Amino acid sequence: MIGFITKAAAILGLVGIIGLGAVPATVGLAQTKGKDTKDAKAEKAKAKTHRVAIQVNENRPEVMTLALNNAKNVLEHFKALGEPVSVEIVTYGPGLHMLRDDTSTVKQRIAQMALEEPSISFSACGNTQSNMSKAEQKPISLIAEAKVVPSGVIRLMELQGKGYSYIRP
Repeated sequence: MIGFITKAAAILGLVGIIGLGAVPATVGLAQTKGKDTKDAKAEKAKAKTHRVAIQVNENRPEVMTLALNNAKNVLEHFKALGEPVSVEIVTYGPGLHMLRDDTSTVKQRIAQMALEEPSISFSACGNTQSNMSKAEQKPISLIAEAKVVPSGVIRLMELQGKGYSYIRP
């Protein structure tokens, strides 16, 4: 054991005598490497897309407006931070009125938001659309921004499975 300590001390002493100039460079390299790792982690975190699913299942203008306000706030917050974000508003049941061409009280605002922010999308429940069509005995037209999904509830489950946060205003 004493032999090992003596050899280690001799090596350290030799490095101290011969390579004094290398010690600060090595320390600097370690600091740079640590900084690069820190920057890489920050960039990786920054690149992560924040995702939120917003449910609308009520035919109440104040709920629809609140959902759009929530979406706008989320979009503006992460845009200000320079971080990517994706927002999907999912409608079903009476909430489908939000995306109906003939009954939506917020269709102009949706059109404006969709033009200004490509990271927002609007999903309409195909089951609800079909049931409304049968009940009203006419085709149910949706606004241009709406994408029909087979089931609004299933769509919310899929989004949550993909890591989306869930909001119900």
